[in-house]
Amino acid sequence: MLTANTSAAGLSAHVTGTGPSIVFLHSLLSDRGSLEPMVPLLSDRFRLVLLDLPGFGGSPRAGGLDAQADAVAAAVAAACPGETPILFGNGYGSFLALATALRHPHLSSGLFLAGCGAGFTEEGRGAFRFMAAKAGTDGLEAIAETAMLRLFPAAMAARVPQTLAERRAAFVATNPEVFGEACGILATLDLKDAARHLAVPVFACAGTLDAATPPVMARELADLVPNGTFHEIADCAHVPTLQAPAEVAVLLTGFVRTVEAPPEPVAASQAG
Repeated sequence: MLTANTSAAGLSAHVTGTGPSIVFLHSLLSDRGSLEPMVPLLSDRFRLVLLDLPGFGGSPRAGGLDAQADAVAAAVAAACPGETPILFGNGYGSFLALATALRHPHLSSGLFLAGCGAGFTEEGRGAFRFMAAKAGTDGLEAIAETAMLRLFPAAMAARVPQTLAERRAAFVATNPEVFGEACGILATLDLKDAARHLAVPVFACAGTLDAATPPVMARELADLVPNGTFHEIADCAHVPTLQAPAEVAVLLTGFVRTVEAPPEPVAASQAG
């Protein structure tokens, strides 16, 4: 696993590669290691900043969603001085990236979000309440199987036993209090109204097999924001960086080019 090699405004991170920066925020059910397959695919073209979310790895806790978004914003500013990087978020990281962009509209130039949305259904909220309560009384080991099924459907899990074992170990090593706080945030999260005023473009994608954040959530987010694109990744579940890294690299590279491209000139006849 890629170890932390720097600190950005208190958050631990692994930074590698050369080029325009992309800041990565991992899932609640995983850790920075779930982003590792992206490094060989992108580090020759981009500078990759893989953060440990507040409360994960070597990063200190930071309270509620607003405080966590502010901590991420400070880390991005420290790690990418003079830049407005792309923010990449997966799962909980996608909600945190969205909240960060809403609170700090000039911090980034675009959001690439995988397994994302602006709020959960009541059924989805109930799942987070259950996991938080169970983890609080019995520990993360008691819900590890449930968590892994949210990452990998059974048929997919059978094909990648080593990856599943690594992700399970990372999950049970999470601070239960941090996990419970995050579940509580997700159980009440509603960024739908705010997302309608988002200042930056959003690429919202989801795996067809994602049970944790179904594709309909990503589609809704893409429709809500002023400049949104939706994409569904076939034969993929909640962690595209592990389950479809090559496709994610192509999509992300294309999104960066779109964000960096200058606007089309207005024809003289249209300029008035």
